[in-house]
Amino acid sequence: MTELISVITCPECNHAKSEEMPTDACQWFYQCASCDAVLKPKPGDCCVYCSYGTVPCPPIQNGDACCG
Repeated sequence: MTELISVITCPECNHAKSEEMPTDACQWFYQCASCDAVLKPKPGDCCVYCSYGTVPCPPIQNGDACCG
């Protein structure tokens, strides 16, 4: 079963927030609710959840290529 909730942690201030991941699109940007930093995927990752979340995005969980 695909998990849709991931805790995303800001690398700038370590603020962590539980978020529901979209199932129909990748999320390339995420604004931290604490420090307003705009997160982008790390090189080689498809989205911010794969870079900063506790759970990778739904396509990666399912063994597919991320939305591209």
